[in-house]
Amino acid sequence: MDIKYKSNGKCRSGNFKKTLVRDFEMDEIKKVNKFHESFEVYNKTPLARLDNLAKNLGVKNIFVKDESYRFGLNAFKVLGGSYAIGKLLAKKLGVDISDVSFEYLRSEEVKNKIGQITLTTATDGNHGRGVAWAAQQLGQKAVVYMPKGSSLTRLNNIKATGAEAYITDLNYDDAVRLSLENAKKYGWEIVQDTAWEGYEEIPLWIMQGYATMMVEAVEQLKEAGTQKPTHVFIQAGVGALAGAVQGFLTAYYGEDRPITAIVEPNLADCIYRSAVNGKMTNVTGDMPTIMAGLACGEPNPIGWNILDAYTDMFVSCEDYVAAEGMRVLGNPLRDDRKVISGESGAAPAGFMYCILKDEKYKEIREALSIDENSSILVISTEGDTDPDNYTKIVWDGAYPYPEE
Repeated sequence: MDIKYKSNGKCRSGNFKKTLVRDFEMDEIKKVNKFHESFEVYNKTPLARLDNLAKNLGVKNIFVKDESYRFGLNAFKVLGGSYAIGKLLAKKLGVDISDVSFEYLRSEEVKNKIGQITLTTATDGNHGRGVAWAAQQLGQKAVVYMPKGSSLTRLNNIKATGAEAYITDLNYDDAVRLSLENAKKYGWEIVQDTAWEGYEEIPLWIMQGYATMMVEAVEQLKEAGTQKPTHVFIQAGVGALAGAVQGFLTAYYGEDRPITAIVEPNLADCIYRSAVNGKMTNVTGDMPTIMAGLACGEPNPIGWNILDAYTDMFVSCEDYVAAEGMRVLGNPLRDDRKVISGESGAAPAGFMYCILKDEKYKEIREALSIDENSSILVISTEGDTDPDNYTKIVWDGAYPYPEE
């Protein structure tokens, strides 16, 4: 097998449905950014500029948004979970999120007003850790379920926040159903980054939370002298992050938005298959990809609607693509900045590297209109969240680039 792609001809057809992305317009996202800035641990994560790699690959600029520095949790997911929990608590208090800070929500006054809440979620690791961390910081409880095959390191990182956490014998989507079942049974609040009929509010808040990353990236790009990237490559699991990034880019840049490609593992490519079939399509069964954070079989309908309308290309790739991205980012050319990126984090960078380096992917380059004037932004969503596997791939060469 090889890298498969589907171009989305209708997304540039002029049928510009701005209503789909109104929740990601700056007036709304400023509230998100303000809330995150109220965290004592808040700092912008780095935007790595890889000039030597760009020259080597024949493009103008390559930028990597490095989320391994986010709140000391080694991944971006906490942005969504923390904002959704903040919105949930604000709603229970009868106030707008713009009128409260993270510090206020952890106060005794708030605890006395709303009492103890148990938050539950299913996760491949990073989302659950973010929810558990936010619950701990806000004096609330968390119960987290993980799919079979999950990393013990990721499990223990969640438990270290004081949360209850379990590796189940279920795949990711069934673990979500278990979390929902227990939320109904015990009166918990489910904080899940996918949506279904009757459950759209919290998933939307999670997606809005991710937009802080893009607010930072836009500011950092301008500081670097790049007013707008020509291309943005984003990974997808259920499509919440991808939908959030696409929604923000579309709301911010309008019809002049960057060309985008969504990258998924071929064993869990529900967004790609949805694009091929022209409707939401699930992937079932086991999904034994190294890209554990992307091993999701059922699309988030909120994210899918945005991606279907505005994304230029959908990509399904094998594990070696992510492994190649990990090695390239972790072993920079000359004085380029090193980026430690995990299996899910490096998928977009691996895709970029493969299509620019290998002549057999010329058709993909042409379909994306990439040339010497292109300025490419890729999102690295996590660091080495599974250190043992990171070492096997980056040091020992696991999942090598296939020989002809």
